Amino acid sequence: MPPTVLTPSAPVDQPARRNARAPAAPTQSVGPLTPHLYAPDAMRPLRAKEHLLQADTLVELHTHPWPQLTFSTRGVIRLSTRDGSYIVPPSRALWVPADVPHSISLIEDAELRTVYLHSWLGPAWEKCEVLEISPLLRALMLALDTTPDGLPPADPHAAQRERWIAPLLIDELERATQIRIDVPLPADKRLRQLCEALLRNPADRATLAERARTIGASERTVARLFRDQLGMSWQQWRQQAVMAHALPLLARGMAVSRVAAASGYATDSAFCAMFKAATGQSPTAFQHKKRA
Repeated sequence: MPPTVLTPSAPVDQPARRNARAPAAPTQSVGPLTPHLYAPDAMRPLRAKEHLLQADTLVELHTHPWPQLTFSTRGVIRLSTRDGSYIVPPSRALWVPADVPHSISLIEDAELRTVYLHSWLGPAWEKCEVLEISPLLRALMLALDTTPDGLPPADPHAAQRERWIAPLLIDELERATQIRIDVPLPADKRLRQLCEALLRNPADRATLAERARTIGASERTVARLFRDQLGMSWQQWRQQAVMAHALPLLARGMAVSRVAAASGYATDSAFCAMFKAATGQSPTAFQHKKRA
């Protein structure tokens, strides 16, 4: 069955941008993409769906009682929960546990794929995980029928194939390398204020000590809060925030030198080294042919 093409029409009000170089916020909104038509059960433990979505589309916050794998065959997406957001390029997939409210922002035109898993399948991961997609895992996910309930499957043996594929897909999923491409947000109000200030202006090269003073805390206290609240250092969190800022700019074709400057890097080479270490690819791999 061909993928559903959604052309959303309901605008979402957005606050004015403080940073002219920041990527455009999602300007079109759609509701949940009919998860009830793909509910997994004992007979069909894996269900897959696909949608073609336009850049700047927001799939509104929703939840469902089964876990999912989300990835795109083309295009970069951002999936957000109440605790932070996750950048998902085509080489990655995102595990979302059951009952976790989430929304999806389309950084560029994308073919969005989702695999729903029966509640007794899969690893017992309690938080979202960004995973490296192996060739086998990708092939297994793409082999699943994407016909919604109420229509005859494109493959008459879809249910049987899903049961055969399920144990191999789960084994491959549990072997997948977990990658940090997320921007978690803390519960502590002071630390959240500091984090949100950097997200508004990633080019600001203020030190942690300087940022700590703006919230009335010491550098040592803020460093401890990062470890206690987010499980990572300030430097690690800042890198994730820079990635979340840089990927949309690259997807829109902005030159690497401009993205590096907009992300607070003094040199292109330092930015490229950070980017490749985080994604396994150079920044140019995420650019359109047309440059800004």
